[in-house]
Amino acid sequence: MKLCDIERIFNETAYVRMGGSGEELKCAEYLVDECKKLGLDADIEPFEVDMATIKQAHLYCDGEEIVCKGYFLCGSGEVEAPIYYLNNTSKYALSQCKGKIVMIDGYLGYWMYQDLLENGAVGFITYDGNANYADCDIDQRELRPYVSNGNKILGVNINAKKAIELVNNEVKTAKIVIEQEEYKGESRNVVAEIKGESDEVIVFTAHYDSTSLSQGAYDNMSGSIGLLGIAEYFLADPCKRTLKFIWCGSEERGLLGSKAYCSSHEEELKNVVLNINLDMIGCIMGKFIACCTTEDKLVNYIEYLSDELGFGVSAKQDVYSSDSTPFADKGVPALSFARIAPSNTATIHNSYDTKAVMKASQMAKDIDFINAFSERMANAVRCPVSREIPEKMKEELDYYLTRKRRK
Repeated sequence: MKLCDIERIFNETAYVRMGGSGEELKCAEYLVDECKKLGLDADIEPFEVDMATIKQAHLYCDGEEIVCKGYFLCGSGEVEAPIYYLNNTSKYALSQCKGKIVMIDGYLGYWMYQDLLENGAVGFITYDGNANYADCDIDQRELRPYVSNGNKILGVNINAKKAIELVNNEVKTAKIVIEQEEYKGESRNVVAEIKGESDEVIVFTAHYDSTSLSQGAYDNMSGSIGLLGIAEYFLADPCKRTLKFIWCGSEERGLLGSKAYCSSHEEELKNVVLNINLDMIGCIMGKFIACCTTEDKLVNYIEYLSDELGFGVSAKQDVYSSDSTPFADKGVPALSFARIAPSNTATIHNSYDTKAVMKASQMAKDIDFINAFSERMANAVRCPVSREIPEKMKEELDYYLTRKRRK
């Protein structure tokens, strides 16, 4: 892929594109046009997603209003209660949540939310950003439907600086007021295919949506450009296996695009021998990794190929938090390629994720390695990757998808 095209696409997609938004649709249509430029027909496949419009969101602590953003899909209403900072998850600490608005560190994951409900919390506060950064950005978060399962309590997100201030000042009470409209909306996958000689299929995936503050150059327009580069490579010389390309929508909202695709195309998955996912490649700093939810032999194969081609790769067997996971959960061997940068050189899910952390020549090198690997898989006399998910990977999938809780 030409470096000028990589730069051009980064420039032309430098905007926020949250899952289900008009900007996401704009980007989906853009990707269809980019496929057409390559001579590849692509279609937009819509799928239903839960959406919300916040009409008002307020947080008051000891009477002072704190700048916040209300959680999408947490319901509407008003709650006032003592505030409690949950700084660990011991049984004692959790027992103190009853009747309180609870502030937690980090993300509100499934099990944390269940703990809050079980222990009688009446509302929640999360925070993000960095106390050492000049900005006071606040991410727009949501109470995902699979997390709440209809059991909703009101919640807001604030900036880390303000969270520190609230704890330091030992505030006593909090009041949350939220009014929002919740409705069914639409997100989209973009799907294209290069027909091969056999019925076996290799599926390539990358998400193109971003979070609320982010232009998402690194996470994950980089992977989306990577798919275009792979498609361009194989259009020049079609191979034995059929290749399907899926630019997934709403990944940042819980892998919704890949889950929707796997659900609506479940019968077709029987012919899929491998899923290759790209999520964050081509940044200036960082190491290139391969995370394989497959038999461990593939880890060794990628390490050998890395040495053969003189391209450093750190490979491991694990579950990756990206669009490879729903495929693996359906029994399709899946792996994700990524270039993981240190957090002080490239961060994600914030306003610092721009093309400034990317390098077109590194993108091209990463794509070249992925093409070399993919060509071996696509043209192998027999696909060498066993179409089985090892038991220990099935267990990891259960943990990731919250069917089991780690002890």
